[in-house]
Amino acid sequence: MKEEAGRIIQFAQENPPVAGCTVSKLVYQEEDRSVLIFSLAKNTSISAESYTAPKLLSVLEGSMEIFTTNGTSVQAAAGESVVTPIEVPVGMQTEKGCVYIEIAFGKESEKENSMNELIKSGNVFELGVLLPYQKDRIVNMDLVSNDKMKFVLMSFDEGTGLSEHAAPGEALVFALDGAAVIGYEGKDYEIHAGETFKFDKFGRHSVTAKGPFKMALLLVLE
Repeated sequence: MKEEAGRIIQFAQENPPVAGCTVSKLVYQEEDRSVLIFSLAKNTSISAESYTAPKLLSVLEGSMEIFTTNGTSVQAAAGESVVTPIEVPVGMQTEKGCVYIEIAFGKESEKENSMNELIKSGNVFELGVLLPYQKDRIVNMDLVSNDKMKFVLMSFDEGTGLSEHAAPGEALVFALDGAAVIGYEGKDYEIHAGETFKFDKFGRHSVTAKGPFKMALLLVLE
């Protein structure tokens, strides 16, 4: 991944729209799997294209319309996500401007049971609403799981957390609700909803919730 590990990342603020333009920033690319940040100025669009595997579009700031050439259209605002269909041209357009993240999980995600049935293409949803809090517990939900990528939702009740460990690949943590302290290679970082943190492969890290806390974890495996 191109982002630096061990810092709080604010994708929306670090990638503001440029007047009259659409801008993309590559965060990760490996074969047909990728992570990009798109910044669309007001009254701009991205032409419809078809994909052989689903992509997750998550709006970080502003709002946009996601449309297909077969006549369907949905609106997504900050905090909302959409999974694109396959083999149907999909485009994006915005009147007021938008910053969003696009995660392409690759053809591996088309294998049976690799994608959670809760996320269906064309539906607008909030990642943080998909799983509940439970008292004194941590709740996990796999949204996508294949040999190359895992995308997991986690909720932490106040006072719960993950003890120090290391993952077998690079990872991005997206804070969805509340706040937590991330320990990384001997330093502590406080993360809040809307912020992101990156771990390097085998980077030692921990998570301690400062109250009810939800996050999404994207893990890429070599």
